[in-house]
Amino acid sequence: MTHGDTARRRPQPRTGWRRLAARLPILLFRAGLGPVFGKRFLLLHHTGRVTGLDRMVALEVVFYEPAYRSWTVASCFGPEADWYQNLREEPKTLIQFGNRPYAVTAHFLPPDEGAEVMVGYGHRHPRTARRLCAFMGLPADGGKASFREAGRAIPFVRLEAAVGQRGHTRGRA
Repeated sequence: MTHGDTARRRPQPRTGWRRLAARLPILLFRAGLGPVFGKRFLLLHHTGRVTGLDRMVALEVVFYEPAYRSWTVASCFGPEADWYQNLREEPKTLIQFGNRPYAVTAHFLPPDEGAEVMVGYGHRHPRTARRLCAFMGLPADGGKASFREAGRAIPFVRLEAAVGQRGHTRGRA
């Protein structure tokens, strides 16, 4: 499977109470409670490619490299996710990790690199990785080979802070 494979079931965006529950982390980040998520979530600020308005989404951190100030996230709604498309249009943006803002640049991982990211994530979080695959309609039996194949189909983005950047903002976080 590839990023463009439409044969599998695409998850539908949440509505109603599920949308409210999914947006709750944004409210917690904005209330200064980002540290409750530890190193598992970040708040991504992005600019709407059509509206030009500031947008926010809370995303699970699949892999964090503190020495490089680098966070890897996955688009569980595929390449059609608004935040993913918005980053394609404008890859320089801000994130909030804990209570610290970082100016970052988005780098879109090729499928083979995404495959290795997913293998590592599956090793660290096997149940969550299997649920992510099921949510996306991807077969995964918990083995390396199935996570590797799923990782080729999941769009991964690495968010990298500027060298020497220590949480500076550009007026948006």
